Amino acid sequence: MFKDKILLITGGTGSFGNAVLNRFLHTDVAEIRIFSRDEKKQDDMRHQYANPKIKFYIGDVRDKRSVDNAMYGVDYLFHAAALKQVPSCEFFPIEAVNTNVIGTQHVLDSAVEHGVKNVIVLSTDKAAYPINAMGISKAMMEKVAFAKARSVGEHARTTICCTRYGNVMASRGSVIPLWIEQIRSGKEITITDPSMSRFMMTLDDAVDLVLYAFEHGRSGDLFVQKAPAATLTVLAQALKELFGADTNVRSIGTRHGEKLYETLVTREEMSKAQDMGNYYRIPLDNRDLNYDKYFVEGEEEISQIDDYHSHNTTLLDVEEMKQLLLKLELVRKETGL
Repeated sequence: MFKDKILLITGGTGSFGNAVLNRFLHTDVAEIRIFSRDEKKQDDMRHQYANPKIKFYIGDVRDKRSVDNAMYGVDYLFHAAALKQVPSCEFFPIEAVNTNVIGTQHVLDSAVEHGVKNVIVLSTDKAAYPINAMGISKAMMEKVAFAKARSVGEHARTTICCTRYGNVMASRGSVIPLWIEQIRSGKEITITDPSMSRFMMTLDDAVDLVLYAFEHGRSGDLFVQKAPAATLTVLAQALKELFGADTNVRSIGTRHGEKLYETLVTREEMSKAQDMGNYYRIPLDNRDLNYDKYFVEGEEEISQIDDYHSHNTTLLDVEEMKQLLLKLELVRKETGL
């Protein structure tokens, strides 16, 4: 489906953008456009890949005109541009709103205006039952995408879907690179709560999820990949064994805005989720603007359903966690395995 097509990635200089490039660069896609505001990372990528298929666009999703400039002729769009760090969004929540919510509206408006065929909006497990500013802004981002899909209708030229996934292992700002650095420099491994659990996904898993949404999605769909999880204790022990380290592990307590476990699908969403094997598909709530249908009529079965979270999914033991870690280039490179 990507033969001779033009693919645009907003926020394309991040971990996800690089994973997509590695997946598509040597296929028959015609052009991959990288849109971001970071000229240094764009220049680094330009020299790293040195491939004429890649075109770089400086801009910011907060500025719709710069988005429009990159959108001409685009067939498919991955919207990955976002503020993702919990602490920075917590201290500057309006910045999260400007990028994650208003910026997403700009991208979707531009995509519809330019006749883009498929748009995939990347979200996070922190958007389900959000307790911090980053998660709240991502939850609003999903609502913006669903509202746009509803307003253009199911027969529109542009199909808009969302994907929601958990922690991407070894992505920028994640805990695995931090712990590897602590092990390498002989420092203690600092963990928040030993029983805290998180979903474990590789970047390849994230790309697979987006491609699955492209191939199977109807406008307004939300796709979630079933993923294993691990406690922080298991993750730390697996890293210690892979590096042959006898590093002390110190608990520092739960930080502001953190949950004991993360939810990928809320129980309200699980009540209508379709099991697609390795994925859940949550179709668009297509009720009209008759508010009585939302606030007068209820659904009894919702109260009897569990949400899908990192405490009730498949939990990895230390050996299984080690095997998953060895899929990461960073871990293989650092350990020599």
